[in-house]
Amino acid sequence: MDILHNLAIGFMAAASWQNLSYCLVGCLLGTLIGVLPGIGPIATIAMLLPATYGLPPLGALIMLAGIYYGAQYGGSTTAILVNMPGETSSVVTCLDGYQMARRGRAGAALAVAALGSFFAGCVGTIMVAAFGPLLAAFSEKFTSVEFFSLMVLGLLSAVVMAGGGLLKAVAMIVVGLLLGLVGTDVQSGTARYTFDVSELWDGIGFLPLVMGLFGINEVMINLEQTQRRELLATKITGLWPTREDFRQAWPAALRGTALGSVLGILPGSGSVLASFASYTLEKKIARDPSRFGRGAIEGVAGPEAANNAAAQTSFIPLLTLGLPSNVVMALMMGAMIIQGIAPGSVVMDKRPDLFWGMVASMWIGNLMLLVINLPMIGIWVRLLRIPYRLLYPCILVLCLIGIYSVSSSPTDLLLTVVFALFGYGLNKLGCEPAPLILGFILGPSMEENFRRSLVLSQGDALVFVQRPLSLALLLAAACLLAVIVLPQIRKSREDAFKD
Repeated sequence: MDILHNLAIGFMAAASWQNLSYCLVGCLLGTLIGVLPGIGPIATIAMLLPATYGLPPLGALIMLAGIYYGAQYGGSTTAILVNMPGETSSVVTCLDGYQMARRGRAGAALAVAALGSFFAGCVGTIMVAAFGPLLAAFSEKFTSVEFFSLMVLGLLSAVVMAGGGLLKAVAMIVVGLLLGLVGTDVQSGTARYTFDVSELWDGIGFLPLVMGLFGINEVMINLEQTQRRELLATKITGLWPTREDFRQAWPAALRGTALGSVLGILPGSGSVLASFASYTLEKKIARDPSRFGRGAIEGVAGPEAANNAAAQTSFIPLLTLGLPSNVVMALMMGAMIIQGIAPGSVVMDKRPDLFWGMVASMWIGNLMLLVINLPMIGIWVRLLRIPYRLLYPCILVLCLIGIYSVSSSPTDLLLTVVFALFGYGLNKLGCEPAPLILGFILGPSMEENFRRSLVLSQGDALVFVQRPLSLALLLAAACLLAVIVLPQIRKSREDAFKD
């Protein structure tokens, strides 16, 4: 009954015409950037963060969340029609979705993808409503000791979401931690790593960092790539699947939803892992695996349901523990901090309208996306014809105007350019900036909890292993580190043996 009462509070908050408008804008933008390859939700959310200053907290978060799960819907459109995934999580959809389109069944593939995504999104929202309060109640047992251990686990999990090897991922985390420490030390009042630049006394701004690493840097990377899009020549008809399509698709959608709901909570790129895991499962249990890759409708329904369920449940660790499970959640956490909201169980206790309004908006947003995606297929197909050379000047202008409008500081503009060049260099070196962002966000809070724990324990560092919950979190971090390191050690030994 408490959940029903809380959901009623959430729907009352989310169903205001202002929040419905923010939800619609987010869903439309998400679908748009999912349809247009080369932009992505990370860069879009980074670019729109300055706009959240002038919005109410709930409206800002609803819009950013709509962009995230809207991109999962839009990414399937280009995967099916152009054989080019608009989102990484839609890569698997290309395998069978595009083959269905080539056989004149693009309408059925798009409909199954949209319906499967809607069902999975609704189930994921129910998961957030059901398990969010339980996890939040559990987190109330946390002290500064447990929060420090939890953040150690979170930073190690950032290695999972990074490519390019263990050492590069760890290096990115360390760089993020160091950047997060720039500024005035709260306890001693001394400036750290500011190099006598007064503009850095308050620390490095979150917006110049993410705008440079993900907004402008994304443009620089995309300009190096040739944009080739082979648009589907045949007219899209038959947007409603047949009875046989439903018979084959719904079990796959159910399995994909279950997989995605679980994997979305885990650290890393849950939606990407969920879509690949779903496709592998469907192919393994199929009576005729040879159908996959030739237009099997289960190869569309399962992965699309999985990545959307994962997109919804990835909000659970952020809203209950204050721990982002991927880089988009890290940006959402940054948006909450910008609004003066401390992520974690405190949100549910002190701002129930915010937490439950977010949950209710997810269901509303999924319904909007179902309506947006099917009737507007013709519009999305036309948008695919926009060349990237017309898009990137608009992106650059939006980035720079957004940064300057927030602080009116030329230093922030300079920092944005510096971080864009830094991000471009990281890309050339094969380093991903996602762990850096996580280290930057968690670093100050991690330091604060570490120092507070030592003060309370009178300098005894053993306090982190003497408390059972903290010890369990550190052991989980050690197991995660072993899972990452041991395969690499085994591989290096095998390579040395071959040589």
